[in-house]
Amino acid sequence: MRRAVLKLKEPNPLNLFGLRRLDLAPPHFECITIPLSYNLEQSIERWIIKNLKGRFFMVKTTGVDKSDTINVLFKIGFEDRRELSLFTLGCPHLKYK
Repeated sequence: MRRAVLKLKEPNPLNLFGLRRLDLAPPHFECITIPLSYNLEQSIERWIIKNLKGRFFMVKTTGVDKSDTINVLFKIGFEDRRELSLFTLGCPHLKYK
């Protein structure tokens, strides 16, 4: 986390005070749920910290798909819906299944 702060020209106050990643999603957060096929949690978190500026949350959960099988899912939410769009379009980790 220190490296992300040092690369920025202007430090993000949310990173400096440890308020950027939340444990629970407030109701106004925009969320996406993706299947968890690899250990992507750390690499996705690094990508978010490096490329986005707002608050976010990440949590592992379970869900049932169309074929009635239980899968481990990864729920990611952002305070700003524009960051959710940028994440879904720009994160290279979402392209691999």
